[in-house]
Amino acid sequence: MEDRENTIHNLVFAVNGQKFELPSIDPSTTLLEFLRTHSRFKSVKLGCGEGGCGACVVLLSKYDPLRDNVEHYSVSSCLTLLCSVHGCSITTTEGLGNSKDGFHPIHQRFAGFHASQCGFCTPGMCVSLFSALVNAEKTDRVEPPSGFSKLTVSEAENAVAGNLCRCTGYRPITDACKSFAADVDIEDLGFNAFWKKEESKDVKVASLPFYDCNTQICTFPEFLKMEMKSGKLLNSKRHSWYCPSSIPELLGLLKSCEGEDGIRTKLVVSNTGTGYYKEVKKYDKYIDLRYITEMSMTKRDHTGIQIGASVAITKAIESLREGSIDLFDSGSDMMFRKISNHWEKIASGFIRNSASLGGNLVMAQRNHFPSDIATVLLAVNATVDLIIGSRYESITLEELLEQPPLDSKSVLVSVKIPSWKPSNSSSRMSNKLIFESYRAAPRPLGNALPYLNAAFLAEVSPCQSSYGITINNIQLAFGAYGCRHAIRARNAEEFLTGRTLDYIVLYEAVKLVQAAVVPEDGVSNRSYRASLSVAYLFEFLHPLIEKGPELYSVSLNGYKDSRLCSASRVNGKSDQFNSSHSLLSSAKQVIGSSREYHPVGEPITKTGAAVQASGEAVYVDDIPSPTNCLHGAFIYSTKPLAWVKGIKFESESPPDGVIAIISFKDIPKGGLNVGSKTIFGTEPLFADELTRCAGERIALVVADTQKHADLAANLAVVDYDTEHLEAPILTVEEAVERCSLFEIPPMVCPQPVGNLSKGMAEADHKIVSAKVTLPSQYYFYMETQTALAVPDEDNCMVVYSSIQCPEFAHSIIGRCLGIPEHNVRVITRRVGGGFGGKAIKAMPVATACALAAYRLRHPVRLYLSRKTDMIMAGGRHPMKITYSVGFKSDGKITALDLVLLINAGMTEDVSPILPFNMAGALKKYDWGALSFDMKVCKTNHTSKSAMRAPGHVQASFIAEAVIEHVASFLSMDADIVRERNLHTHNSLSFFYGNGAGEPGEYTLPSIWDKLAESSSFYQRIDIVRQFNSSHIWRKRGISRLPIVHEVSLRPTPGKVSILQDGSVVVEVGGIELGQGLWTKVKQMVAFALSLIRCAGTEDLLDKVRVIQADTLSLIQGGFTAGSTTSESSCEAVKICCNVLIDRLTPVKERLQQQMDCVKWETLISQAYAQAVNLSTSTYYVPDFTSMQYLNYGAAVSEVEINLLTGETTILRSDIIYDCGQSLNPAVDLGQIEGAFVQGIGFFMLEEYLTNPDGLVVANGTWTYKIPTIDTIPKEFNVELMNSGHHQKRVLSSKASGEPPLLLAASVHCATRAAIREARRQLLSWGGLDGSDSTFQLPVPATMPVVKELCGLDIVQRYLKHSQIDNGNT
Repeated sequence: MEDRENTIHNLVFAVNGQKFELPSIDPSTTLLEFLRTHSRFKSVKLGCGEGGCGACVVLLSKYDPLRDNVEHYSVSSCLTLLCSVHGCSITTTEGLGNSKDGFHPIHQRFAGFHASQCGFCTPGMCVSLFSALVNAEKTDRVEPPSGFSKLTVSEAENAVAGNLCRCTGYRPITDACKSFAADVDIEDLGFNAFWKKEESKDVKVASLPFYDCNTQICTFPEFLKMEMKSGKLLNSKRHSWYCPSSIPELLGLLKSCEGEDGIRTKLVVSNTGTGYYKEVKKYDKYIDLRYITEMSMTKRDHTGIQIGASVAITKAIESLREGSIDLFDSGSDMMFRKISNHWEKIASGFIRNSASLGGNLVMAQRNHFPSDIATVLLAVNATVDLIIGSRYESITLEELLEQPPLDSKSVLVSVKIPSWKPSNSSSRMSNKLIFESYRAAPRPLGNALPYLNAAFLAEVSPCQSSYGITINNIQLAFGAYGCRHAIRARNAEEFLTGRTLDYIVLYEAVKLVQAAVVPEDGVSNRSYRASLSVAYLFEFLHPLIEKGPELYSVSLNGYKDSRLCSASRVNGKSDQFNSSHSLLSSAKQVIGSSREYHPVGEPITKTGAAVQASGEAVYVDDIPSPTNCLHGAFIYSTKPLAWVKGIKFESESPPDGVIAIISFKDIPKGGLNVGSKTIFGTEPLFADELTRCAGERIALVVADTQKHADLAANLAVVDYDTEHLEAPILTVEEAVERCSLFEIPPMVCPQPVGNLSKGMAEADHKIVSAKVTLPSQYYFYMETQTALAVPDEDNCMVVYSSIQCPEFAHSIIGRCLGIPEHNVRVITRRVGGGFGGKAIKAMPVATACALAAYRLRHPVRLYLSRKTDMIMAGGRHPMKITYSVGFKSDGKITALDLVLLINAGMTEDVSPILPFNMAGALKKYDWGALSFDMKVCKTNHTSKSAMRAPGHVQASFIAEAVIEHVASFLSMDADIVRERNLHTHNSLSFFYGNGAGEPGEYTLPSIWDKLAESSSFYQRIDIVRQFNSSHIWRKRGISRLPIVHEVSLRPTPGKVSILQDGSVVVEVGGIELGQGLWTKVKQMVAFALSLIRCAGTEDLLDKVRVIQADTLSLIQGGFTAGSTTSESSCEAVKICCNVLIDRLTPVKERLQQQMDCVKWETLISQAYAQAVNLSTSTYYVPDFTSMQYLNYGAAVSEVEINLLTGETTILRSDIIYDCGQSLNPAVDLGQIEGAFVQGIGFFMLEEYLTNPDGLVVANGTWTYKIPTIDTIPKEFNVELMNSGHHQKRVLSSKASGEPPLLLAASVHCATRAAIREARRQLLSWGGLDGSDSTFQLPVPATMPVVKELCGLDIVQRYLKHSQIDNGNT
């Protein structure tokens, strides 16, 4: 028989049933890379390349020949190596259904529940749900009702908990998922296209697209079962992929590698570690450890559970949950189950499904990865089996962690988790085991590294001589707090062992833990991390002091931790340390649809939602690469101000595949070094000899593949020189001091309102020179910046760009290349999320792509890595504000004066418009008089750009900060101060002029009152007070606030053409970003053309298609921004339709003389025969007197904060928003919810951090946390207010894209209210000076921020206070 090791097999796998067989492949190729470049299945998207977003999720199905069954897992294809899927089947969303053969119910329900906006994340969401459905059907649960699955609601929510979405706000996504669950209450599902609210439950169930759990999609073709072979798969010159099946075989491979100089070998199981530790150099040999029996087995006996190092974390969790009463006592079983519960919070499901237990531990040992697994196992005295060289070793995990880093030839074989044995057999019946694990992280459900994790194991027994609990033995493990590895707090353990717990003992133990858990220098939030160790020790032991014997009597070994379910008593006040992290409760959406302008006003499904779900929607990077296409990646500056002397690579020879480096020197003669422009100025495409900020584009490296381009850019070394240069300007204060300011043109320079001196003189009180600082925010569109440039005949260039303003890119490309604009064509079909970041910031990407294609005479495409995108993006404008305010004793404000320093970065971009936007939002309250000094500062940072509600969101928050400060000063409720300063229509007109509109249009007062009633605001205030008075470690806050948001209509083109068969093709200047612009335009065209009153016009909606933007077909497209492009585009096409109707009317009248009923198709056919021009275009220019108008809304949010960790849970948010007469209530509802959740990110979560040079360091999903399903409001209620007719609006509609984002400040203000209660309590313990009652809550209000304001030493203060109360000193 041929020796297996020398057998070379082709790589065989299937994708959606299609067989792929590859004789050779670069083993570093990922599954995502292959699917996107070598297959037709483009639904898998590259969102981050880190396994952190879920856009690339696929279903991996693998046959187990021993059990003769197929196992299914969702995995992240961006990390999964292609060679590792040998013999496996891959299912993407295309494999579920499509527009030709029929959509899967998942696709239909995602569309019908309005769960897809930009659609870039939707395919990954669909596959995550499909994976959950497939695995649920394999369970032995009872058969579900017809049309449903065996999935539970909890499983449905968790199925997509690791997937990111920036558009929807998640609620409709979870509704779509929950609609499959057998235990769902159909009444709890939100607004959708399938039923009306008033319909019966049976009708609703019958209306859902039918799901037949017995109709299985083939996820594993039979032919693959023959491919389950191990051995060396590939050997292409120096590249090999080996699959040893035994330890001796592995040792032989490792030994053979020792004599091969220069050969880099990688041991691999899942490759998920590369999501965190990026590889910049290639490996020559890969050794796959998954087929080694000893490393892939799980063994259980009375001594514990042994888990092979290559076992996936999900499999390890399942092993720990397998009940074994025969082997383990209840204490051990409880411990194993709690370990598994903790491990479920590691990463996300599609990472846990492939990531190995051993890989996680090796990263912790070798790279100091902040591992949860290591900390938990350290607490339970786990041991490990190792192979070092050729010898076996069995050591404790603690010993492993303390050793020098393992070399690449050392192998972790298995991990042993011991079962618990009482320390004293004679007292076996009285000894009880307590085990708890903890993690503090920005996201409760995982997918976020912890600030600190901990795990504690204790054996306790009743004290024989007194009331209390004695600790017989205790193990305290802490990790991830900014240390080299997890540690045991040995001194604290020794001190506690044998002692009976009381406050004095706990206080001393706290001090010992404080001494042990010391984060290293340079670690972020050091004090906060250290405080968590104390908080968790307190949470673990305190209940044993307060209610020790009572807890003991209900058995601490129960699977449900009785300590956390029982109230601890302190001065008669109850509290719960913990609460379950359920996801979302029911929510309600109240909308009013109208048939007056049918189908305008109807909540129809967003155009293209189903093809987005099925993966058929084509984004720029999905366009097949032309022949000989090249790929680019930017080399950017890491210095804020420096001369660029040259660029070289780390190696002497250029990296593989590099074709050229394009810089400003390659701009053609007659062309300009310009990358973007606005009405305020331009920005260079590339730095010339001088780079002016960290993150500035220096050059574009062009290579044969995107991987080679990215690797080369990472290996590039820029030679800098700072000689004879001034220090860079990195703060707004420095900019003001050095007069580095951008001019604010008079046309956008806001004017003060009222008499400031008079207002201040009328004030009873004044607050002078208070300060607020607001940070930046990253767009986090799911699709990063991308473009494809294709040289065309006659010196022309066609560019496909994901951009919000193709017209501007068109102009810039022409100027850069030095060619006429008629030689440039920019095409944009759809954008995978924009939020302003795909406007100005997309221009240099398209231009650089065009320049490279022009110089190299090859097609060139760019798809920025998430890291590069985040570093170069600029983001929202940070700023510093100083305000002085005068006010009466009753809370009425008489004057407000502000100084605002806006950090614009190195070029103008749109920054000079910020003061105008901010002034509009600041006027939301009647300040009496309002004055401001706004400076737009030029600094050595990346240019900041427009981001959803630019300037508006900051200014609206500043207004709320002033209100909160005044309320705190007067010891009044902030809601009273807000209400006292709401506008009357007279004051509104005084502040906004004509923009205030007619008195009947000012709906804020009615919204304000209606919201109080619908949200039970005043009743909940009392409930919150009662909660706070009876809970020590959790506090709640509730806040109601209004918005007044000014928007402007822009000139917009439109074109409508009726084709011979009666179908209609439409072009508009606006770009479909996910905001439903195409949908509203289709509705408007269907309505406007239906006025011809022909038979068949009632079905016109299905005959209308809106096509991609093409800058040579429809010019003057302008910006898709500012929330009003949809309505402007609708007005433009309405005008076109009116022209067409005028042309068709004579034809119809002649036909009516010949027939009673004129059909639409007949009319159009006859119009063609009579040479009637059935194509028309227009350029809608809004009337100056009505182009600006005000939007109104209000929100109530209630939060709960954990004083021990700083975690904030948003319990409920209620919104009422005035959409006028909505053009599409479903679309507007999605915009409101999505904007609000994006605002939650700004106010509560997202830290867009830089280093001292201004280089962004929060540059990926590991370090930048946008909201997820587990961080949005648990109850989220939205009402669209139909405010009647607005004659000057487009069919009485109003904007919805940006204004609701401002309402998210209600969450921040509610958090401030909860913190105020915590500080009041701390003051009563003697932990605060009374003068410190006023405080500013920074943005974002992250866990460390909240905890610090509640008191980092709150536990110590409490213990001291308790000792005094108990008579101890």
